[in-house]
Amino acid sequence: MRNYVSLWLVFLLVSTLSFAQQETLKSKSYYSVDNLGRRMKFNLLDNNKFELILSYGDYEVTNDSLLFKNKDEDKSVFEVQYIKNTKIKRDKIKVSFEEDSSLYGIYIGAQNGTDSIHYQKVSDLTGYDANGDFNESFEMNRAQYLYFVNEGFDYEPKQIFKYEIPNAITELKVKVNYVLPNIAVKGYLDRKKNELSIGAADDNMTVFHSEEPIVDPGKSIIPPLERKQVLSWTYPGKEDTDVASPEENDDLPKTDFKLNIAASLPKALQQTKADGNKFLVVYADPKNTEAKAEFDALIEKQERYIGYISNTYDPQYDLYNFYLASKEDESWLKKNKMTDSPMLMVLDANGTILAWANSNLSPDKIDKFMYYDSFNGKLKRTFLKNNFAQIINDKNSKDAELINAFHDVSALGALGDYDYEYSEEDGNKDDFKFIKFNLDKKKARQVWKKTIEAHQKDTNPNMLVVQAIFQEIKNVGYTKQVYLEDKILDEVDFKSIDYLLKHYDAIEAQRSALNDQEDNLIKIGNISTEISNALQNATSTYNEDGSYTKSDPKKIKEAYDKILLLDKGDSEFYRNYFVYLADMAEKTNNNSDRIKEFEKYFDKYLVNKENLIQNLDNIYDTGFDANSLYYYDWKEFKKYHANLFNEISWAVVQDSKNQSYIKKAINWSECSLTLNKNNPFYLDTLAQLYYKDGQKEKAVETQMLAVKHLNDEAMEDTTANDIKETLSKMQNGTY
Repeated sequence: MRNYVSLWLVFLLVSTLSFAQQETLKSKSYYSVDNLGRRMKFNLLDNNKFELILSYGDYEVTNDSLLFKNKDEDKSVFEVQYIKNTKIKRDKIKVSFEEDSSLYGIYIGAQNGTDSIHYQKVSDLTGYDANGDFNESFEMNRAQYLYFVNEGFDYEPKQIFKYEIPNAITELKVKVNYVLPNIAVKGYLDRKKNELSIGAADDNMTVFHSEEPIVDPGKSIIPPLERKQVLSWTYPGKEDTDVASPEENDDLPKTDFKLNIAASLPKALQQTKADGNKFLVVYADPKNTEAKAEFDALIEKQERYIGYISNTYDPQYDLYNFYLASKEDESWLKKNKMTDSPMLMVLDANGTILAWANSNLSPDKIDKFMYYDSFNGKLKRTFLKNNFAQIINDKNSKDAELINAFHDVSALGALGDYDYEYSEEDGNKDDFKFIKFNLDKKKARQVWKKTIEAHQKDTNPNMLVVQAIFQEIKNVGYTKQVYLEDKILDEVDFKSIDYLLKHYDAIEAQRSALNDQEDNLIKIGNISTEISNALQNATSTYNEDGSYTKSDPKKIKEAYDKILLLDKGDSEFYRNYFVYLADMAEKTNNNSDRIKEFEKYFDKYLVNKENLIQNLDNIYDTGFDANSLYYYDWKEFKKYHANLFNEISWAVVQDSKNQSYIKKAINWSECSLTLNKNNPFYLDTLAQLYYKDGQKEKAVETQMLAVKHLNDEAMEDTTANDIKETLSKMQNGTY
C-alpha cells in the first residue's frame, strides 16, 4: 500500500557517510514532512554515522509503562467534495478520484432509503484507456446514500464512511488518504538497568539501552565475496515441480493462449508490421547463460496475463511481439550501437529503436509490457513524434501525409510526467531511454504555415486541418506536444483562425457528429468560444528576462470583430470579449469602446430589468457547449452579470467623455441591484449616477442605503470611507 509504513519505528546506524568529514554541513539535524503531515528526522552523528527516524507521536506514562499514540488516527481516509455539475444527468452520479489516490482495497456502496447496500470494488469501475493512462472517474446510478469502504489489510479493522447525497449534487471528488493504523505500541522501563523495551506485543519487544552498545570485535560478520541477482534458478536433478518461476505468475491460471515468437529478427519485424499497432520487444544478453530461461519466463507471464484477462482474444491486451536476439543479430546490434549486455529494446514495425534499457528482464521491466502500464502510451507518443519528424523533414511528403502528421500529434492529449526528459541523475541508470527525434522548430512552423496557406481556398473544410488548428491555437497542438513549449498566437495562427471563420457554418454542422465518433480524440467546442479563449489566453507569454512577448494587437481586434460580424458570439465569447475591452480601456484610459459594445450586448440579449431574470435564464440555457472546458452554475452566472453591469455603469460615472450614457447606465446599475440586492458597491454607483442625472434626493437616499449596508460586505476601510465621504458631499452640495 502506497504511503503506508508497517513498522512503527526505524533506526538505522551506518558507518559510511562520505561527506561528514568535510565539515561542510551547517546543521546536524534535518527534517521533512510528507503530504499527510508525518515528520521525519535525519541526524548526522559523530564518527561518520547517521540516524533516520521515521515515526513521531505522543506517549503517556503510567508508572513504568509507556503507551505510544498515532497522531493520524482521527484523520478520515476519504476527503469527499460535493460538486454541482450540470453536464451530468440528474439520475447519475459521477465519482472522480484524485489522480494520486491509491484504490487498493477501496469499495463504494449505494443505498436508497433503508434498502440493502450494493457494494462494488472501485478498481472494477475505473480502468485504463488506449494509451495506458488510468481513468479515475466513473458514473453510476444516483442513490440517496453512498458508502466508501477502506478494507485495508487482514489485520486491520475495516473502515466504512456514509455520505448523504443532496439532490442538486451530481459529482463527488474523492481523495484517499492512507494513515498509519493505531497500533498499540507499548514500552516498559527497567529502572534498575535503565533499559527501555518497546514493541507491539509482549513477546516481541526490542530493548533500547541508554548508551550505544559496543560490538564485540570477536563476533564480526563475514561479508560475501560476490552478490548477484537471477530471475530463475535450478540445479541438475531438481524436480520439475520445484523449478522456480516468477512470483508474479502464481496468481494467474494457465491458459491456452500462445504468443507467436518469430525465429529471426526480420521475421519478427515483418510479423509486427502485419499485426499493426504493436511494438516489438527485443532482448539481447549473450553473456548470460540463463537468458533463454528468463525470456521464456517473460513469454509465459505474458501468455498467462493476456489469456486470463481476455477469455476470447482481445487485441487491445496484446500490445507487443517478443524476440530473443541470437548470434545472427550481432551485426545488427553493433550497427545500432546496442552491444551492451544485457540490453532490452522496443522497436516500431519499421525497425526503429524507440526505447532501450541496459537491463535484464527484471520484474519492474516485465511489468511495463502489461496492458495497465503507461509505458505503452509513452511508446505511442514517441512513435508518433518520431514519425512526425520524419514526415516534416521529408521534402517529398504529400499534403495528406502532412495533415495526418500534424493531426495525429495534436491528438496526443494532456501531457504527463513521462513526456518530459530527465537526466540520468534523476533516475536509475537501467531506466528506459527514448529516441530523440531531429526536427528544427522553425522548419516545422514553416511547413505548418505552407499547409494552412495551401488550404485557404478550400470550398469545404478539411476536418483534420480544423482539429489540428483548434489544438494549436489552444496551446495543446503540435508545438506543445513535440517541443513541450507554450506559444502565443502568431501570423500562422491568425490565418488559421480565418480558415475556421470562413467555414464556420460548415464546421458547426459537422462538429457534433465528429465529437460523437468513438475513435475521435479531438473534441471541438463552440467555435466562437474556442477562438475567444485562445485570444484571451494565448496572446502573451512571460520571458525569463522578465519581459513579455505579445501577439499583434491589431490581429487580435480583427479576430474579435470578425466573430461579431458573423453574429456568432455565445456567452463565453462575450465574457472573454469584455475582459479584452477592459484591458484595452485600462491601457488607453478610454472606456468608450467598452461601453458601446456592452450597450449592443445588453440591448440584444437583456433589453430591460423587467425581464432580466428570464432573459439571463435563456442565455444560461444555451450559453455553454457540451465540449466546453468552462462551466458556471446559475448563481455564479448571475453574479458575473451583476458585476459586469456595475463595472460598465461605474465606467460611465468616472469617464467624463461618456456622460451621454448616464440614463442608460442608471438602467444597467439598477439591473445589477436586481441581481444582488443591497450591495453597497452597486448602490454607490447608482447613487452617483442619480446625482449626475440631477436626481439629487434619490441619489442621497440611495447613498444612505450604501452606507447602511457597508457592514454586510467585507471591504477595505478606505473604500468604506470613500462611500461615506461621497454621502457627505452629496448632502452638503460639494459633490
